[in-house]
Amino acid sequence: MTEQQLTHIDEHGDVRMVDVSQKADTERVAVAEGFNAMNPATLALIVEGKAAKGAVLACARVAGVMAAKQTSSLIPMCHPLNNTKAKVECAPVEAGEREDGRVGIHVTTTCGVTGKTGIEMEALTAASVACLTVYDMCKAVDRGMEIMDVRLLKKDGGKTGLWEREA
Repeated sequence: MTEQQLTHIDEHGDVRMVDVSQKADTERVAVAEGFNAMNPATLALIVEGKAAKGAVLACARVAGVMAAKQTSSLIPMCHPLNNTKAKVECAPVEAGEREDGRVGIHVTTTCGVTGKTGIEMEALTAASVACLTVYDMCKAVDRGMEIMDVRLLKKDGGKTGLWEREA
């Protein structure tokens, strides 16, 4: 297989779940991120713990972990994995901390597994759902929030080894 082939498409052009039965179990880890851009007043509500629905960042962290564990139920060709690690960090980003000047919540997720296939989708799903949870908990005061920059930062393990996003 060349790097240019899509693994979830068979020789007839049909989608399929990749057969990983012959692959060796290896330790794998993936790190992903996302960002909720919002009004400064919304960020202040979150930081001060005054959001009407409760502890926004605690809820987002739990939602991200739950999402990592349910990824194969959401992504059709994703293998169910026995995750060994799912960590979600949510950090407030104040004015002047980003080059674009936007404020909000930066989400970083780290997922791990010892298995036959990667954990990237779990890390990306965790980041996405954590960001969606922040939106859900704050939409009453800021419907203009934007979820952005959801992307893989690092994956390690398996046949292809280490991949890291360049800065």
